[in-house]
Amino acid sequence: MNRNLSELSIDPSARERTGLDRRVLIAIALAAVAIVVAILWLFVARRPVEVRVAVVREARAAGAAVLNASGYVTPRRRATISAKITGKVADVAIDEGMHVEAGQVLARLDNTDAVVVLRAAQAESAVAAAALDDLEIRHANAARTLERLRELATRDLVSDENLDNAETAVASYEAQMKLARGRITSAERSAEIARQNVENCIVRAPFAGIVVSKDAQPGEMVSPISAGGGYTRTGIATIVDMSSLEIEVDVNESYIARVTPGQRVEAALDAYPDWRIPSKVRTVIPTADREKATVKVRIAFDSLDPRILPDMGVKVSFLDQTADTAGRDLTLVPRDAVRPEGDQSYALVVKDGRVERRAIRTGRETGPDIEILAGLRRGEQVVVSSSGEIHDGSRISVAK
Repeated sequence: MNRNLSELSIDPSARERTGLDRRVLIAIALAAVAIVVAILWLFVARRPVEVRVAVVREARAAGAAVLNASGYVTPRRRATISAKITGKVADVAIDEGMHVEAGQVLARLDNTDAVVVLRAAQAESAVAAAALDDLEIRHANAARTLERLRELATRDLVSDENLDNAETAVASYEAQMKLARGRITSAERSAEIARQNVENCIVRAPFAGIVVSKDAQPGEMVSPISAGGGYTRTGIATIVDMSSLEIEVDVNESYIARVTPGQRVEAALDAYPDWRIPSKVRTVIPTADREKATVKVRIAFDSLDPRILPDMGVKVSFLDQTADTAGRDLTLVPRDAVRPEGDQSYALVVKDGRVERRAIRTGRETGPDIEILAGLRRGEQVVVSSSGEIHDGSRISVAK
C-alpha cells in the first residue's frame, strides 16, 4: 500500500517544467497584447484629424455705423389676384411657392352662363346679317324696277304715282339696310362683350413672380368686391415679384438727418444674424407718421439671394462713409479661427496636409469675422474646428 502511494507522487522535475511552460505562455500573451496596442496606437496616431477650414479673405471697410434700426423685407410689387367678375371657381392651377410668368393662367371660373350668352349674341349677329342680305336683295330688285319705270316715264308710259312709289320703295329699303347694318354692329358689340365675359372667367398673372398665398379652392365663389359673411372670396392668390424685394424701416424723426439717399447700409436678417448683406438707401419717404414720430426709409439690396424672403425681420446699420476706416482693405477670418493663448493669439494654417501654428495680431471685430493685422495672408486656409485634438504639425483632412 505504501509503495502504491509513493508511485502517485509528482516528480519534482516535471513540476519545474510545468511552471516554466506557464511563464512562457504568459510572456507570449503579454507580448502579443503589446504588439496589438502598438499597432493600434500607430494607426490612430497616423490617421488624419478631420477639420473644417475657412479662407482668409479681404474686404473693404464700409465705415462706422451712425444709426441702427430694424424693419422688414417687403416687395415693391405684391398683388392679391382676383377675378373681374363674380363666379364659382372651377379650377386652380397654382400652389404656394410656384413661379409664374406674366399672363400665365392661375385659375378658371365656371363659364357655362357666359358661354350661353356668347352663343346667343353670336346668333343675333348671324340673324342681323341674314336680314341685311334679304334687304339687299329686295333693294336691288326695287332699284331695277325704278330704272325701268324711269325709262317708261320718258315716253309717258307710266304715271307719276307709280314712279313715286318705286322711288319710295328704293329709299325705304336703303333705310332698312342702314338700320340692319346698325343692328349687326350692335350684335357684334354684344358678342364682343359676351366673349370678354368668357375671357374674364380665366384669371391670369399680371406679372412674373412667386405665389406666396393660395386663397381659393374649386367650388368656392369669388368676387372682386367683398360680399360679406365669409362665403365669398375676394382673392384667388397672392403673387410677389421677388426681384423687387427691399427693406422697409421706420427711423425716429429725431435721427432722420443721419440718413441720406444712396447711403451705404449693412443689413442682417434675423434668420441669418451672421450674414452681412451690403445695401444702400433707395429713398426716404417725404412724410412722417405723427403717431409714431417716425419716417419711413426704403433700402435696396446690392444683390438678391434666395435666402431673402418677404416679411423677414431685418436689422440695419446706416454707415458713415466719411469715417477714417471707410474704404480701407481689411484682412478677415472667422472668429473661431483665432485661438487665444495668454495675451497672444495664434491660428492653425493648413499647409501640405498638416497644420502650422502661426502667431497673429488681431484688430476689431466685424460681425462674425475679426480683422487680422499681421500673421496671415489672403487666400490661406485656417482651421475653424476639428474632430479631435490637433497641434503644430498634426496631419489633417479637410471636411467636404
